[in-house]
Amino acid sequence: MNNQTIQPTGCCEPFNPEPWQDKEITWQDKIFVKDHVTSFFHIPLNMGKKIVKNMEMIEKAEAKASHQLMLTDEKSLWGADIYIDVSKNVPSAQITTLSGTFLTKVFEGPYQNVGKWAREMKGYVENKGKKLKKLYFSYTTCPKCAKVYGKNYVVLFAQIN
Repeated sequence: MNNQTIQPTGCCEPFNPEPWQDKEITWQDKIFVKDHVTSFFHIPLNMGKKIVKNMEMIEKAEAKASHQLMLTDEKSLWGADIYIDVSKNVPSAQITTLSGTFLTKVFEGPYQNVGKWAREMKGYVENKGKKLKKLYFSYTTCPKCAKVYGKNYVVLFAQIN
């Protein structure tokens, strides 16, 4: 990779995969703004609108986390829950917490590889002698920003307890 500095788009921040690659993270009551996205065969239909709405509330409450993190729980073919990391409670938003230990792994490529990545993550967890409880996806940039940055990183968070 060359030493050029990646210029932010003003939408999604450039993503550095190093802090998330092959890590074990433990959270105790980590707070998130939670919302629901409508999907069609796992393709989100209103994610952009939901993120913009929630980010406006988060910024108004001065609750933006120190780093950009959004998790997605792909609950069904028809919808997903999103969890946006915040530094404190946000009025008018649904707040939830997540607790547990998570193994993380960074993947790069088109979104169509998500199923393959999920299978690979399950094997990664099993090879560590752990049992997968739940899998969350962190889509680090929107498709437009991924195209500008030249990389489409997705971090998988495998909850193991």
